[in-house]
Amino acid sequence: MKKYIILVIALLFSALCLNVFAQTKQYPFEVTKTGKGKKAIVFIPGFASSGDVWKETKVNFEKDFTCYTLTMAGFAGVKPQGNATFKNWENEIANYIKDNKIEKPIIIGHSMGGGLALAIAADYPDLVSKIIVVDALPCLSALMDPSFKAKENNDCSPMVTQMTAMSDTQFYDMQKKMAPRLLADTSKLEMLVDWSVKSDRKTFAEMYCDFSNTDLRDKIAAIKCPSLILLESYFINLKPAIEEQYKNLKTAKFQYANKGLHFIMYDDTEWYLEQLSNFVKS
Repeated sequence: MKKYIILVIALLFSALCLNVFAQTKQYPFEVTKTGKGKKAIVFIPGFASSGDVWKETKVNFEKDFTCYTLTMAGFAGVKPQGNATFKNWENEIANYIKDNKIEKPIIIGHSMGGGLALAIAADYPDLVSKIIVVDALPCLSALMDPSFKAKENNDCSPMVTQMTAMSDTQFYDMQKKMAPRLLADTSKLEMLVDWSVKSDRKTFAEMYCDFSNTDLRDKIAAIKCPSLILLESYFINLKPAIEEQYKNLKTAKFQYANKGLHFIMYDDTEWYLEQLSNFVKS
């Protein structure tokens, strides 16, 4: 009897430890869960963006889907964490999906988030049902330099030093100057700048450096799920180079926006939502 009681106590203690671990496990992002539905969508924002970038998009899907909206650690006011690398973030998003038993979600990613969607679908091909990539490329650096090759041990410390040495005013001015190149909707410009300014400067530099050194062109051959690639209107002029980057993604469907810049969800909203809706329902 005594041995039985000791065994029961040990099992209860183990269960308690596992429960506490499950509750306290930290992922390198915050998650907002909304909507209802057996099917799920995971939304991944782009570089230095808040999950709020998906606010208007989610409204169209929350009736039929459970939506998991991420804001990555160190971006848009979320507390930074160590090991801010593209690969770590990819793996931890996949772990979150597995740990929370989210069955075959659709992953929608913008910009760097689109890169993460591609990487997850390639490395974890049985984990997702579909991906939607909003204005992202397998290798952004190769678009500017066709001879680009990713470095094995890329040193990001010079960029971290440079970014962290900037004053708040200098950093704000830099982001203010950059924003109109990414977004035509002037009503959203200050919001975009605010997300960047609220981002942790070290994380900002590390991820910019690491993502710039990321090349997924070969990896995407492993993607099995249907893939919708939405691209900003200007990219129609670079169509051969862009679709060459995607040549290994056999499931890709390309659509080019009619107007606007990088933040397609704001600059060509009606067209963008129509593409999402048709693809999600198909």
